[in-house]
Amino acid sequence: MRLGRYRLWFRSVLVVWVAAILAACATPAAIQVQSADPAFQRSGRFAVSVEEVGVNPQAVQGGFAWYDAGHRLLLDLANPLGSTLARVEVLPGQAVLTRSNGTTQTAPNADALVQEVVGVAIPVAGLRDWLRGRTGQGLVQSRETDAEGRLTRFVQDGWSVTLSRYDNLGPGLLQLKRTEGQRSISVRLVVDAS
Repeated sequence: MRLGRYRLWFRSVLVVWVAAILAACATPAAIQVQSADPAFQRSGRFAVSVEEVGVNPQAVQGGFAWYDAGHRLLLDLANPLGSTLARVEVLPGQAVLTRSNGTTQTAPNADALVQEVVGVAIPVAGLRDWLRGRTGQGLVQSRETDAEGRLTRFVQDGWSVTLSRYDNLGPGLLQLKRTEGQRSISVRLVVDAS
């Protein structure tokens, strides 16, 4: 009987240990860029799911590293084990996706690039502001703030956005939802603690 409890305890500890290692690996390292310009940086994990009537649900998750110097945005995307899958670089008038195998794809802006590559609209332009806890350009509806005046909920450009778990840089949890006809898109970003 004691041996059985020991095995159960050992398996439980092993599962927790493996889960902790996988969670730690899920976020790519912070992007290192040699520049005199100050940059806004965040990293964490993402999950995107798409549900459409009559179609099997689709989901993808992994890690992200975000580097925004205003005139230049870099976004690294990693699989759940931490291997970099692709880098998106956004410059004025151009967005370039570079895959881990070296192939590239370009578009006039980040939103168009993601739509082209993934087939689903993801608001990269909006995220530049939303990751900082503010709305961007465009019509804002249903704006809500918390007791400290921080933005918690709003609708912009067709996206219902919920922001919470603020730290000194912005929200630590972003939940985005959008419905396009019979398609529902959900994006969840969990930012690592600063």
